[in-house]
Amino acid sequence: MSNTGNFRAAIRQAKTQALVGPNVIRNALPFLGAGLMLTALGTYGGVRLIGSRPELFMPTFIGAIVLELILFFVARSVAEKGNNAVALPLLATYSLLSGYTLSGLVFVALGMSGVGIAGVGIAALGCGVTFIVARQIGSNLSDQDGLALGQTVQIGMIALLVVLLGQFALSFFGIYAPQPLEIAISGIATLLFAGCAVVDFYVLPRAYRDDQYLSAALSMYLTYINLFVFILRLLIAINRD
Repeated sequence: MSNTGNFRAAIRQAKTQALVGPNVIRNALPFLGAGLMLTALGTYGGVRLIGSRPELFMPTFIGAIVLELILFFVARSVAEKGNNAVALPLLATYSLLSGYTLSGLVFVALGMSGVGIAGVGIAALGCGVTFIVARQIGSNLSDQDGLALGQTVQIGMIALLVVLLGQFALSFFGIYAPQPLEIAISGIATLLFAGCAVVDFYVLPRAYRDDQYLSAALSMYLTYINLFVFILRLLIAINRD
């Protein structure tokens, strides 16, 4: 959920700025696509490792999580300064690590009847459809509607973060959400990130200059990765025995 702070910062900038980067999203799209492909590669590697050497996965997973968090803050800071030559390899590494840390969830999905490779494909397709619809809606939002939707999604994201932190804390005591609650959480989170995808097309041209396309790509990347995760979590929860 590292994009919660990123999203809130972008909303704050959009409140006080006119359109400053009319081409920033167009410039960001090739890097968004490349980042998602690197994530898929990282996920494939992680799934293969779980299947062949499962004892190695958890130690490397923890290390990847720590490094991923460090890279996120460093890369975001560098990208926002427009230092794209330095930010690009950092973001590429971040994308690979992000895919690796997703591989456990994908491995679970692949092993479930009712989900499998088709479910992973549905989650990816859902992200693609969301992008197309969000681009059409978000690019045509008025200032009033854009800020209202952004603030609504922002409140929902904060509430979601609190719920997920609570889930994480309870898991240490062996307490897990029952199936109906997990379905509800994943379903609401899916809707929130779909809303975030719409808001991106309104906010990003007002938050970033054209030369800050890597910052815009990172923001969109986080939206679609989280959307993919929660669609997949929803499918897993629905098919849980």
